[in-house]
Amino acid sequence: MKFQVNRDVLADAVAWSARVLPGRPTVPVLSGIMLDASDAGVLLSVFDYDVSARASVEADVAEPGKAVIPGRVLAEITKSLPNEPVEIATSGSEAVLTCGSTEFGLLTLPVADFPTLPAAPPKAGSVGGGVFATAVGQVAVAASKDNSLPMLTGVRVDVDDVNVSLAATDRYRIAARDFLWHPEASGQRLSAMVPARVIAEVARSLRTGEVSIGFGDGIAGFECAGRATTVRLMDDQFIDYRSRLSDEWPIRAVLKVAPFVEAVKRVALVAERHTPVRLSFTSNQVLIQAGGGDIGRGAEALPAELDGDELQIAFQPHFLLDGLAGVETEDVRLNMASPTRPVLVTDHDDDPAFRYLVMSLRLG
Repeated sequence: MKFQVNRDVLADAVAWSARVLPGRPTVPVLSGIMLDASDAGVLLSVFDYDVSARASVEADVAEPGKAVIPGRVLAEITKSLPNEPVEIATSGSEAVLTCGSTEFGLLTLPVADFPTLPAAPPKAGSVGGGVFATAVGQVAVAASKDNSLPMLTGVRVDVDDVNVSLAATDRYRIAARDFLWHPEASGQRLSAMVPARVIAEVARSLRTGEVSIGFGDGIAGFECAGRATTVRLMDDQFIDYRSRLSDEWPIRAVLKVAPFVEAVKRVALVAERHTPVRLSFTSNQVLIQAGGGDIGRGAEALPAELDGDELQIAFQPHFLLDGLAGVETEDVRLNMASPTRPVLVTDHDDDPAFRYLVMSLRLG
């Protein structure tokens, strides 16, 4: 194998592929990136039996061939190279990387031991990368990081023709987001559970261009601009989250998102671990309070429009801030019922695409 490639193109593709490398590979070859040079260019592949990644780059290929190079080392080297064309050539059990006057000789891993990557599943539809990244970011934050309950570590994907719904929960909050996409076939309906960590990473890395999404026998696939990821799907179980988001909300408050976020952050500086931020709503303002323990106390008042009875309610500050971060309108609407009931955070819109249900805490 021997090829020459632009330094920035190679570094970007290697960094994108290396993000999938397992932290503790079950076999040594899974720590490597497969480089497959052909007349079509160079294809970089990574696979850990659950998640795969492929990235294709244009290159001048003098000798077609394959090599598996330790991925994290290759990523560190390529991002530190001088701004010169890069040549990679294999010689025995070594891959020689040359860039200007810089040269590295990297011991390769056995090509024969590298597993066969799963085929991309059939395309179900496509959506703009920016829309997809925003929607996933709004929802994945609510997924649990506790693997003892796997169902809670995923993002639920429901497709109904041109409508796509995403949802996630960790039992303390539910985040949901709807968006429109371009389905491959009209009238299709499907559901899947995708690991939140994977879909969040994929969405962040595919912000530009149109993202094609496919679902097959136990896997999901995401592709954009020559880069493709597949992931093994989780068990298709999830709560009936829609019924919990459609309760009656007799009390509604509307306030500016940005000042509200900054005020909560400031006041929460004196909130001890696992202690709440308290919100007291009156007809034209909300009083934000925290503390009163060993550290001290803080308070700040902001204008707010209240429709319904005056109310005092409390939240874990980081749960509240996660919900506010997903609001896309200038104003946020808090839909409430009582101090002990969850609160629905939405865009200030009669048909909000983003909904975030967060548990309130008992006032002491």
